[in-house]
Amino acid sequence: MPKQPEFDARKLMEQAIEVMKQSINEPRADKKASPLVGAVLLKPDGTVDTAFRGELRLGDHAEYTLLERKHPGERLDGSVLFATLEPCAPGARKHPKLACAERIVNARIAEVWVGIEDPDPTVDRQGIRYLERNGVKVHLFDLDLQEQIREVNKKFIEQAFKRAAEIKAGKTAKPSPLSKWDEVLAGVGLADLASDALARYREQTKIPDKTVSAGFLQRLERQGLLRRRGSKLVPTGFGFLLFGKAPRDVLHHAGLNATIEFPDGTHEIQNFDGPAILIPDFVEDWLRPKLPNVIDRSRMTREERPALPFELVREAVINALVHRDYDLTGATCHLVVTADTVTVRSPGAPLFPITLEQMQAFTAPMYNRNPKLQFAFSGTKLLEGRGLGMRTLSAAATKHGLPVPKYAFDGIYLNLTIYRHKQAAVTVLDAAVLDKLSKSERSGWEWLASKGHAKSGEYAAALGVDDRTARRHLNQFFKLGLVRKIESGPMSEYQIK
Repeated sequence: MPKQPEFDARKLMEQAIEVMKQSINEPRADKKASPLVGAVLLKPDGTVDTAFRGELRLGDHAEYTLLERKHPGERLDGSVLFATLEPCAPGARKHPKLACAERIVNARIAEVWVGIEDPDPTVDRQGIRYLERNGVKVHLFDLDLQEQIREVNKKFIEQAFKRAAEIKAGKTAKPSPLSKWDEVLAGVGLADLASDALARYREQTKIPDKTVSAGFLQRLERQGLLRRRGSKLVPTGFGFLLFGKAPRDVLHHAGLNATIEFPDGTHEIQNFDGPAILIPDFVEDWLRPKLPNVIDRSRMTREERPALPFELVREAVINALVHRDYDLTGATCHLVVTADTVTVRSPGAPLFPITLEQMQAFTAPMYNRNPKLQFAFSGTKLLEGRGLGMRTLSAAATKHGLPVPKYAFDGIYLNLTIYRHKQAAVTVLDAAVLDKLSKSERSGWEWLASKGHAKSGEYAAALGVDDRTARRHLNQFFKLGLVRKIESGPMSEYQIK
């Protein structure tokens, strides 16, 4: 197989977006908006070719134009493809046309970078799944580039969401569900939903219809939280998770289990097993009166700060409830509070193709495991609404002068650790690691943990040390496994692990 060429992924993503802007929308009698799509092909010999939707013939997909019209019958083993929109999935095109995802697999392209998922219900992540299942390595564009793609495709995306709503209302054929929790639950009806949870949702999302009115229920149906079973509306799995009086009666892995570990060795346990839409408020009401303030030891004066930066905790709890893998029915979300940290444990690995490294760098692109839950919480303004809350988590920590939150995956749970005070990044280190750090290195680690990443020059300036000392500190952090080196021009950047 031809060796894959070295390449600058960011540069090729940006090129695909520039090509995308040249797309030609074909006139359609049904007034359906066509997406603007750009594709870039990097071949094993390093040459690059591009295509955009409608480039050679109105209506032709960018991937079809690039693979079948510009390189017919050519061996493309080892090539890398960049496409601003998820390739259409098998079954999305009228027979005998092949879907773009099928053409990519047939062309033996082993790596594809996708801009955004296609929200059209005939595709909606099925194209990415098809590529993955056929051994294609899939990545997503950077978050800021995804936003550019969504902005220029706003009309197409709005119409796609409308088509999805029509499918939920039974007006058109239904595609394969992305999750079994999109389907109705046996033995569960509207009477099993909590009126206070529905009322709170209506209030937060500013729905004008009265709670449990026909108009209100129709909105929930369009959002995929209710489904019709005969003449009746009944909750889907996700609808019951959000609004059910007692979700754990049917979904035993629902909700959140919380523990406070006090400095004197005592602890307190509280399980939140009611409607998911109310859990963030319940958690905050429970925690606030129980925790003493944390004294800021970085100043001469004894300045007290709130015991928890609750916007961080709220975002972390909602992310755990929204993005967890509900197919792992033996695991429940957990919240563990100690004197130094708040850890939120969410069942499931990062959703492919998002990586743990992207999450720790707070650059993870927007891609949702459970879009119905994401939509509901975004509507309440409780969730950032941009994927995994990357902006909120990093910005809030910086605002409070705290170390950058840390992600880790232990094989079952994705663990997010939030530090409660500046010194926590040092105090939580393993004793064996701590013993190998000098007093000045501990101060340096405290600073670096609050930034997330830095080059030796930045470190030297911040700590008031010379370049040689800065490099020695950073190399010690690297040897101890605290940071990773990222080659960046003449000077390496050190990013916390």
